[in-house]
Amino acid sequence: MSTLDLFHEDQPGQRVAMGAQAFILPGFANPWLNQLLPALQAIQQQAPFRQMITKGGRRMSVQTTACGELGWVSSDHGYRYCPIDPTSGQAWPVIPSCLLELAQRAAAEAGFNHFHPDTCLINRYLPGARMGLHQDKDEKGFKAPIVSVSLGMSATFLFGGFKRSDRPARTILNHGDVVVWGGVDRMRFHGVMPVGDMPHPELGSQRINLTLRKAG
Repeated sequence: MSTLDLFHEDQPGQRVAMGAQAFILPGFANPWLNQLLPALQAIQQQAPFRQMITKGGRRMSVQTTACGELGWVSSDHGYRYCPIDPTSGQAWPVIPSCLLELAQRAAAEAGFNHFHPDTCLINRYLPGARMGLHQDKDEKGFKAPIVSVSLGMSATFLFGGFKRSDRPARTILNHGDVVVWGGVDRMRFHGVMPVGDMPHPELGSQRINLTLRKAG
């Protein structure tokens, strides 16, 4: 993979290619934000953010929650999807209709029609939080794409190759940007560099990332 850094102007309607089937959609989420932000507040009231533990026993720097039929959880036994929030003992909140519509429209824009996600992992990055290079491989199948929505503070997204050692390309993701990858690019390593404290006018000193996928 090319090590050339990726940059884009925040111009909704344009599509920036990161790979054959991987795209940044600048500002794509903006038309849904008036509905989406209040819906996220309701989700975190029902299923509060928490810091999960890695397989190595370390506490993740990001705070996590979920919505949908399944939620991503971690334990001493590793990572898995579960229909019950282990913190509350209740089912996860449903995926808001506005978020489902956003994800399906973004997937179609990237060439993936008929996307039916059953889970949305929600990560909150406070200043200094990061996400190491990893593959999304806890799902039962890899035919469906990943749809990732960025909200709040800007962050540097890393999009690598099929080996952890491959040098990733970098791109700045801003509030309202959406990234979609699947098909031949589905198993690429990706991550987020430590987030700087550059408060967003509406969300303050946090970045919220929503990744929708078909897990079951």
